[in-house]
Amino acid sequence: MTNRDAVWHHHWSRRAITLLLAFCSYSAIAQQKITIVREESQKAYKLLNEIRQNPERYYGELKFGRGDEITRTPLAWNDTLARIAEAKAKDMATRNYFNHIDPDGYGMNFLIKKGGYKLNPDWVKNKRDNTFESLGMGLEGGEAAIKTLIIDEGVPDQGHRKHLLGIGEWYSSLKDIGIGYVLKENGDEWETYICVLIAKHDW
Repeated sequence: MTNRDAVWHHHWSRRAITLLLAFCSYSAIAQQKITIVREESQKAYKLLNEIRQNPERYYGELKFGRGDEITRTPLAWNDTLARIAEAKAKDMATRNYFNHIDPDGYGMNFLIKKGGYKLNPDWVKNKRDNTFESLGMGLEGGEAAIKTLIIDEGVPDQGHRKHLLGIGEWYSSLKDIGIGYVLKENGDEWETYICVLIAKHDW
């Protein structure tokens, strides 16, 4: 083999490897199917309002106390928040992360404002802030997700419970809700992501 032939062979070998890797990456992505399941979001929304308005029915099952000051004001579905929540859940499924801060360094307050839901300017000064979001992963169905987040096992400050049930001055003042529930299928395996946004525009 001449030097020229060797260079040509090396060039096309590298190109072939690059094309093969690109094809493998494309095939892996193509096998994944990510679906927004709005039926589960609505089930989650309806159950959460039911729990907030009738907490005494759920004391034992969801392990909260009769002394918890649960807000009984119904949450109002907000299409803008729902769209933002769906985008966040889908982004986590697509980019394989589970965090209040996305891989680009943005928290939910920034993403809520960017998505068209007006917020007090003080709440978006830090791009990493999150004061309106509860997240779940691997929870089978919207109702199961809401119950798991309310039980909040292993979370010392029970922040998800306070957020969802409106416990405390801040959380009780939040009235708008949007939920995104996503199913990610990859062959025979599946994963779920849920994003619950409960927010307000200003004090």
